[in-house]
Amino acid sequence: MLASAFPTLICWGEDYIQLYNDPFRPINGKTKHPKAIGRSARDTYAEIWDTIGPMFGEVMNGRTVSFRDLMVPLDRNGYLENCYFDFSYSPIRNANGHVCGILVTCVETTEKVRAIERLNILQQNTRNMVRQAPVGMCVVKGSPLMVEEVNDLFLEIIGKRREQLETTPYWEVNAEAAAIYSPITDHVLQTGETYHAKEHRIMLIRNGKAEVIYVDFVYEPMRDVGGTVDAIMIVAIEVTDKVLARRSIEENSEEFQALNEELASANEEYAAINEELAAVNEELTVTNEELVETQRSLVRSEKLFRSIALNIPRSLIIMIDKDHRFITIEGDIMEKLGYNSKDYAGKHPGDITPERYEASRHLYDRVIAGEQFSVERTAATGEIYTVHFVPLRNRANEVEAGLIIALDITDIKQAEERSAKLAAIVESSDDAIISKTLESVITSWNDSAQRMFGYSAEEIIGETIYKLIPEDRHDEEPQIIDRLKKGERLKHFETKRLTKDGRLIDVSLTVSPLKDKQGNIIGASKIARDITEKKLEEQRKNDFVAMVSHELKTPLTTINSYIQLLLAKAHKEGDDFRINALTRTEVQAKKMIAMIHDFLSLVRITEGRIPLRITSFEFSELAHEIVADVQLLTSKHTISLVGCGGITLNADRDKIGQVLTNLLSNAVKYSPDGGRIVLGCETMNDKVKIYVSDEGMGISPDDQKKLFDRFYRANNDKLKTVSGFGIGLYLVSEILSAHNSKIEVESQENVGSTFYFILDRY
Repeated sequence: MLASAFPTLICWGEDYIQLYNDPFRPINGKTKHPKAIGRSARDTYAEIWDTIGPMFGEVMNGRTVSFRDLMVPLDRNGYLENCYFDFSYSPIRNANGHVCGILVTCVETTEKVRAIERLNILQQNTRNMVRQAPVGMCVVKGSPLMVEEVNDLFLEIIGKRREQLETTPYWEVNAEAAAIYSPITDHVLQTGETYHAKEHRIMLIRNGKAEVIYVDFVYEPMRDVGGTVDAIMIVAIEVTDKVLARRSIEENSEEFQALNEELASANEEYAAINEELAAVNEELTVTNEELVETQRSLVRSEKLFRSIALNIPRSLIIMIDKDHRFITIEGDIMEKLGYNSKDYAGKHPGDITPERYEASRHLYDRVIAGEQFSVERTAATGEIYTVHFVPLRNRANEVEAGLIIALDITDIKQAEERSAKLAAIVESSDDAIISKTLESVITSWNDSAQRMFGYSAEEIIGETIYKLIPEDRHDEEPQIIDRLKKGERLKHFETKRLTKDGRLIDVSLTVSPLKDKQGNIIGASKIARDITEKKLEEQRKNDFVAMVSHELKTPLTTINSYIQLLLAKAHKEGDDFRINALTRTEVQAKKMIAMIHDFLSLVRITEGRIPLRITSFEFSELAHEIVADVQLLTSKHTISLVGCGGITLNADRDKIGQVLTNLLSNAVKYSPDGGRIVLGCETMNDKVKIYVSDEGMGISPDDQKKLFDRFYRANNDKLKTVSGFGIGLYLVSEILSAHNSKIEVESQENVGSTFYFILDRY
């Protein structure tokens, strides 16, 4: 048995003395063989004997035990690797049938297990790819074909529900397409050849109705580990809209070509008619056959005239003879203009609409007299029409008839008015309004743009916008163009721009995409506002605030020091009155110092300076300090610290302390009836969520939107007695932004609020 090519082990006797062949040695690893030969299995496998010992006992009692794909770490290449074996433990009996030992044989299955693992990973990747694909995808397998995986886009294309495909063969669910496409899937499975199709016409049942769609699709064979084709991936893209649009364009092109041909034919027929009429005037007699043929030509011409008239949208076309009688009248706005019958040929307008005729007769006289002109009319209902009067002449240049064409131009007029108003707004605006192409070429320039930048429209139109951008800010323009191409609008973007005389001015930009009639983005409209004075005013204000804050900080620090000395003396002398009075004074002094600190931070933030001194510190120590300081401000509230032990942060300790002080102070101020305030922590892997919750008056949804704006205070009658400048939460937001974090709020009126932010743990 030990001569076997397979790993073999014999454990003999009740002490399980071991004998094994060379193929078995690697299974024990370098640490156990060859010392294990002749030793008890109990000693060799002492660390796992409690697990395998009972199994050895079962085999000694005559039972065969086996394991499949058991993992064994082996040192084969200088490092441990996981190997897999099928093990069999069989009893060895003597001549009397008594069990004397155990025979252990094994077969390595590592490659099989790893192949299965690779197959599972491949299948999972395939499923993920199908689910997340931006096109319709479906994987089918088996006989009959069943759906292995399908995404929502594919279901939408074929108009089926997912539950239909989970239990029913694919071609039963898509029975309407099976006759054509089932042979294709059979061919792909048999040959392993990919099948492509473009704009295939398919009739599907979608939402209970038969529907014809057009699809581009690919049938791609999928192979198993052994290389056998066992599944098909179907990729489908519905192109119905594209096909129908193309066909519509082709049909319209054909109709337009036919119309052109009809118009050309009409011109020829009118010329022929004019020639015939001239011939009639020249000849004293006309044969009956010629009269009949002329009449036929007139009928054909009239039909063609009607066809042309009906193809001119929103129009009325009238032809009158020398006596003002109607020859014909057509158009899609006939009824709208009061002509409710088509049988007007030979009738006089004075008999049909006498009042209208009296008002228009002088116009009929003018056109019959040979004058070509146009007039504009506004209907009582507000529509605007332009009416063209055209005399029709024979070959002798004599007026034979008059052509009257009325066109509804209401939309055009309204568009012109809107355009004129917009132009007036642009020209009268105090802001510079500029338009440009997606290549940054300036295409329009109003008067305010000239006043702001110094260039006239003649000088700047056709130049690129880079002429107005300082060299160190040239990278802004590609970013703006990229966002515009995505359809985004840039609002109140503050930057600097360059004037003709070389001055740098501060501007606030609002940039919007310009679109054509099809909705394609073709350029940009830019509104620039000069905020130089505003910036200077803000700077002067910040300088004043900084100066006053610095001037107040020194005497307040001195006052606070004296208060602490007096408090120490009062405690020593046991003077309760002075202790109480000085403690309250110290609280107010600390409030003033904190307020000054906030104002100084506000100035630094406004100037773009918010220096951070990043260190590693224990958060609970800082939290305890802040809670103790804020607790001195109130006797109505209980401030608790929850879950913050053992958390180390890598941040600016003082700035985070300022954040906590503001949040806890606000919780006290906006909970006038007292209650519990919690400063808590929730760990999330390598991050920590820090929150402050209260049981106060809460914040309305409208106020929550502006809560972190500078100087914003909620418009609430309950807050009129609460002091503050509206800078605390603004500072909190800016400090956390500098730490790559963000302040969030969850609040319900009359219930309470929770403010929280997330930082990286150290």
